[in-house]
Amino acid sequence: MLPATASRVENATSADINQRFAVEIEASIRHHAEHPEEIDRRLDELDYEWDIERTLEANAATLALSGTLLGAFVDRRFLILPAVVTGFLLQHALQGWCPPVPVFRRLGVRTTAEIDRERYALKALRGDFTGLERTAPDEAPARRAHRAVEAAGA
Repeated sequence: MLPATASRVENATSADINQRFAVEIEASIRHHAEHPEEIDRRLDELDYEWDIERTLEANAATLALSGTLLGAFVDRRFLILPAVVTGFLLQHALQGWCPPVPVFRRLGVRTTAEIDRERYALKALRGDFTGLERTAPDEAPARRAHRAVEAAGA
């Protein structure tokens, strides 16, 4: 059975690395609770942070294109590179793991879910979701939640 899309990389990552990311997120939230004037800057940084998927896609595309060009212009044996890279990319799509994942994770590349945990905790600290409580009492809870998320720019 294939793992859930949202958790497949974290499931395939060592507990130590996952714990390191959790501690870093917690430290960021604590810091920004004491320095709320820095929340906007950190949210801007998070908007530009590359997640593991984007990093793997860029890595795979670079290696596959390089192998194709080298195979076409230098030696046909270089065509093995795009074949291996696309195989690894398929393995990642199915299992959430491929050889570059542990390397990128050790280098600090996080999943979208990990980035979003920090993002939404910071938005909550900033008060972005306060509109959730201040709505008409007859409004459906799902609509209130949707409106609060829209107001937070999520």
